[in-house]
Amino acid sequence: MSLVSRDPVLLTPGPLTTSLQTKSAMLRDWGSWDAAFNAVTAKVRQQLLKIIHGEETHVCVPMQGSGTFSVEAAINTLVPRDGHVLVLINGAYGKRMARLTEMMGRRVSVFETPEDVPTTAEDVERLLAADSSITHVGLIHCETSTGILNPLEEIADVVARHGKGLILDAMSSFGALEIDAKKIQFDAVIAASGKCIEGPPGMGFVLVRKSVLEKCAGHSTSLSLDLYDQWVYMEKTTQWRFTPPTHILVALHTALNQFEAEGGQAARLQRYTNNYQTLMAGLEELGLQSFLKPEIQAPIIVTVHAPVNAKYDFKTFYETVRSKGFVLYPGKLTQAETFRVGCIGAIGTQEMRSAIHAMKDALAEMV
Repeated sequence: MSLVSRDPVLLTPGPLTTSLQTKSAMLRDWGSWDAAFNAVTAKVRQQLLKIIHGEETHVCVPMQGSGTFSVEAAINTLVPRDGHVLVLINGAYGKRMARLTEMMGRRVSVFETPEDVPTTAEDVERLLAADSSITHVGLIHCETSTGILNPLEEIADVVARHGKGLILDAMSSFGALEIDAKKIQFDAVIAASGKCIEGPPGMGFVLVRKSVLEKCAGHSTSLSLDLYDQWVYMEKTTQWRFTPPTHILVALHTALNQFEAEGGQAARLQRYTNNYQTLMAGLEELGLQSFLKPEIQAPIIVTVHAPVNAKYDFKTFYETVRSKGFVLYPGKLTQAETFRVGCIGAIGTQEMRSAIHAMKDALAEMV
């Protein structure tokens, strides 16, 4: 089959395939100080808080840039300059959080497990009991480098019991996996527009406990990445401090409206789970093996071992699958040759089945 007459389907963890309605929302220009645009900003902030049931306890601070910008902003604002962050690592994005924490001048300790081993609540209990100087814990909910799911609720319980602040990178999980501020205690959840909400990339956001953010004046060593100043300015003026990503914000608002119409987080998770199950069945038919065990795999992105084929070459495989209408993602492991297939975006099981056929044809051409 060939889908060259249309945009390729992005089977990636973001940017990802967006709906025509979301794309169309970017066709209009907006004034950054215009009251109509400011009203959209306010609505988006409300919609994002609603997803975590955080309207009464948290505030939403949107930020320009990729998700990593917002992770850096969160660390640099929420952690005092004499703070100490324990970063839990089992992939590339945990390592990135540790690196940027150190670059922000904060003390950092790391606990690293193999890429196919989740951090456990017992690990965190032991680490916090051994070092009372730790003030915050940084956790990646779903590690995009593999798709592994770390046990958020159990870890959050331990962090709260020790009176520490939890900073959660939920880039690949927000909007699909449940994160409920009424059930779980956290200082901040960080995510971005171009993931499970199915908006275009270019904007991040941090959902911060208001009582925590109110105490963060002067923490940040960055002007543009100061969450406290961004929040105070928005509350006072309804505007962004610096030029906002107008088209991205309005498209995100459109995507959020579709998210709500679909049925919210539970419905989004069900669609992605259906995509994941279709993918796994197809991989089995192709004789391909996933990297993670099912019990620790989130239905977001799947890491797949390269086929046992002397003629296999990822670049050739990628280009062949792309010519058939689907964009895959390279592996990001250090220990094995892999590629990744995303289950998220404005796609369903039909696209997943077609992608399996494209991979089957590509592998057959490499024999």
